[in-house]
Amino acid sequence: MRVKGGATTRQRRKVTKKRVSGAWGTKHTSYKIARQTLLRSADYAYRDRKARKRDFRKLWNLRINAAIRPLGYNYSTFINALHKKNIAINRKMLSELAINHPEEFKALVQQVMK
Repeated sequence: MRVKGGATTRQRRKVTKKRVSGAWGTKHTSYKIARQTLLRSADYAYRDRKARKRDFRKLWNLRINAAIRPLGYNYSTFINALHKKNIAINRKMLSELAINHPEEFKALVQQVMK
């Protein structure tokens, strides 16, 4: 006897449609287009996870540069001086210091640049 797979197929398709429920128009109602939307969104998510890392690094660099300019130095000379003194502090922490603890950041700059 032949087994009809209607219920199983419907459940699988229902899960796919549920995952794209926020999409506009046919993208959340038609299974075929919903599946394509999911694949495309997965590509975008993968790409943008990488891009987010780049974006944050750019932001940290900008913050460090903006905090160090009034002290009479620029970003590249400061980072170079850090490397020469073998001070291993990442850009995220430098940025946090510059924003939230400007006095400590200034002390660090004075120590590194002397």
